[in-house]
Amino acid sequence: MKEVTLYTDGACSGNPGPGGYGAVLIYKDTVKELSEGFKETTNNRMELLSVVVGLRCLKEKCKVDIYSDSKYVVDAINKGWLKSWQDNNWRKSDKKEVKNVELWQELLVEMDKHEITFHWVKGHDGNEYNEICDKLAVKAYQKYL
Repeated sequence: MKEVTLYTDGACSGNPGPGGYGAVLIYKDTVKELSEGFKETTNNRMELLSVVVGLRCLKEKCKVDIYSDSKYVVDAINKGWLKSWQDNNWRKSDKKEVKNVELWQELLVEMDKHEITFHWVKGHDGNEYNEICDKLAVKAYQKYL
């Protein structure tokens, strides 16, 4: 099984407001950068979409290490929130509806295809690929300012 590393980030100018995502896929010596901007979105949507889009690019089952500075995304997986939300008909423990349900559902579909480990990385702390993702995300939304 191929081993792939995926770095992801989302950014917004205002929340909601213009936003974008950046993702970097790394396989051996190959590095692929992905990004897209949106006129009106939220930071959390962009954080989540960056992971979904990165995983969609994989053509076969892979072992994937995902690095994100989004506690929203990483904790939802690693702390079991996503499973609880799904089991509770997409409601959080406070009974409020989960936001971005369609993206969480897409993420579940993509995660099912691979062996995935999520890692949290501190944002804006000098991690080379996290910084690249941030620059991609910001550049992607700047066309909507």
